[in-house]
Amino acid sequence: MARMMRLAMVVTALPLAFGAVSAVAAPIDDAALMTEAKALFEPVPQVVPKVSGNAVTGEKVELGRMLFFDPRLSASQLLSCNTCHNLGMGGDDNLETSVGHGWQRGPRNAPTVLNAVFNVAQFWDGRAADLKEQAKGPIQAGVEMNNQPAVVVESLKSIPTYVEHFKRAFPGEADPVTFDNVAMAIEAFEATLITPASPFDQYLEGNAAAMTDAQKRGLKTFIDAGCAACHGGVNLGGQDYYPFGVVERPGADILPPEDKGRFTVTQTAADEYVFRAVPLRNVALTAPYFHSGNVWDLNQAVAVMGTAQLGRDLSDAEVADIVAFLHALTGEQPRVEYPILPASTNATPRPVLMMPN
Repeated sequence: MARMMRLAMVVTALPLAFGAVSAVAAPIDDAALMTEAKALFEPVPQVVPKVSGNAVTGEKVELGRMLFFDPRLSASQLLSCNTCHNLGMGGDDNLETSVGHGWQRGPRNAPTVLNAVFNVAQFWDGRAADLKEQAKGPIQAGVEMNNQPAVVVESLKSIPTYVEHFKRAFPGEADPVTFDNVAMAIEAFEATLITPASPFDQYLEGNAAAMTDAQKRGLKTFIDAGCAACHGGVNLGGQDYYPFGVVERPGADILPPEDKGRFTVTQTAADEYVFRAVPLRNVALTAPYFHSGNVWDLNQAVAVMGTAQLGRDLSDAEVADIVAFLHALTGEQPRVEYPILPASTNATPRPVLMMPN
């Protein structure tokens, strides 16, 4: 109820904001715009953030990096975390929905793993409280990696090099090779996948020359039009849940009627077609857009959000400026060396082939 009241207040205030947006562009007052932006957003930090209940040690990060890229976590031994969250492609797979075991298509677009550590919860519906819980899901999902925790542990224990890495990452544990520790290591690695120093971050930190005039106009429009009501904070989103279609529900191609969003988690009628606000960091790299993945053009995605969430047809100029601003959210991409993985042994479980059903 509180969320809907906040959104109603934003929508009610839009006519005044839109009047300002549609006026002849005034000279940009960087000092005022920076002050306004700093009240709503935060720069991505340069250092790895603290992770609740999971110390991010070098040994754990190294193990997590190996596991993230190791396809032996999947039943077919062909699919890794990086398959759907490709670190060379913005942290996702740039597909409408991911292709998993047996060439099955997943039900939703893969979110980026970059900066995911800053989200309040994981997945579009927030069903995983943190990255370690999230890491367990795809490994076991039949449409994704289709494996079982016991088989994952058996595989890793069959490889002496992995056993040594687990001992170093989880010292003092009598039996460190566990499925829980697999998830902890992956979470520690994923916590390092942050993208600081975007032009917007530099602007927030006082460098007025870091963004173009179009990007600054886009930032101002983004704020005045009400976008920041859902897309604020360090990740410009990822912090709360909102109905998709506050003012006007999109068509079935963008909002499939069978996917009721957070309702599947809470079984609360008010959560039908409610989703976690998508984080906008690096959004220019992560097409296609929305949980359905049915919009490939960022300009179109912005226009859809204007009508669906704000109740207004944004002008071409407004859309272009907002898109220019969204490009300013692309930060320094993490440079991750692909690991040389230890060889399987005669005791390692054999792959289950990805035969179509």
